Amino acid sequence: MLQRTLPVGFIAPCLPMRTDKLPSGGEWLHEIKHDGFRVIARKKGAQVGLYSRPGNDLTYRFPLIVETLARLRSRSCIIDGEAVACDDNGVTSFDRVRYRHHDESIFLYAFDLIELNGDDLRPVTRLSLRCRLSKKFCEQGC
Repeated sequence: MLQRTLPVGFIAPCLPMRTDKLPSGGEWLHEIKHDGFRVIARKKGAQVGLYSRPGNDLTYRFPLIVETLARLRSRSCIIDGEAVACDDNGVTSFDRVRYRHHDESIFLYAFDLIELNGDDLRPVTRLSLRCRLSKKFCEQGC
């Protein structure tokens, strides 16, 4: 069996775990489950790559996300998120994101900033990262 080669520097996303009891306390953040494609977005200079959970290249599928990330004012970053599209009621729709790759209804719901300008942010608390991620996108006029 051939082993697939992952992209250089690929970082696998954190995955949910099944449990009978929800964690509690100030160190936990709970995410809404969006119905889209899990994406690890990697920007280095003007180059942007989008990768699926197992490392498949999704860059060609979502060109508007690629164009938007390329305009970020950072030298490099790795963002964990979900490529989603909403229906007319604002509810995420997997069919829309699956079949409508090139239209403006597809966007990246970014929920983790893994690396920024060469700094590995995985040891940083999630709340602090949320603030940085929000600030980064607000600076872009989003």
